[in-house]
Amino acid sequence: MISAVVLAAGRSQRMGQPKMALPWGDTTVIGRVVQVLSQAGISDILVVTGGASEAVQAALQDSVARLVHNPAYAAGEMLSSLQVGLAGLPENCEAALVALGDQPQIQAQVVAGLLARYRSSRAVLVVPSYQMRRGHPWIVGRSLWPDIQALSPPQTLRDLLQANAGQIEYLAVDTDSILADLDTPDDYQRAIDHRV
Repeated sequence: MISAVVLAAGRSQRMGQPKMALPWGDTTVIGRVVQVLSQAGISDILVVTGGASEAVQAALQDSVARLVHNPAYAAGEMLSSLQVGLAGLPENCEAALVALGDQPQIQAQVVAGLLARYRSSRAVLVVPSYQMRRGHPWIVGRSLWPDIQALSPPQTLRDLLQANAGQIEYLAVDTDSILADLDTPDDYQRAIDHRV
């Protein structure tokens, strides 16, 4: 089984309001991410909350997602949220798809492509690439989870990827949506204007 860990613990400081709860079509930013992961065939979706946990919880109250809170969210590190998320996954989970809660542009075909590539290659890391640039979401096999749990600041997930560069299976995609996230009001407005 492959579970999803959605990192949604940020404080949205540059956005000025809880970005996960911002409207996105007929749902919210975080709601759209969960929707797409579910459409792509992931049944176990764990959302890691932090700064705006009440807003995220309200946005996901009718969704399939489970929520877990990262008590160290204020440090602002994505690493601690992933560590909390991985610790909350079921024992029969063999890999985790790591997604960003502020990436509502996420596309189901990209997620499905990553899942298919993981299942065929059994690579310990499967990462999407657009014009030679790595993006999200990506898949990490269970055998690497202890390495992630052992990381501590100033180490980051980039250090993990660099240390295991030879084991990364890249999935080339033709969409820059894997590189996009929402940090500022301008990012959000641009994304809304280009939403398909």
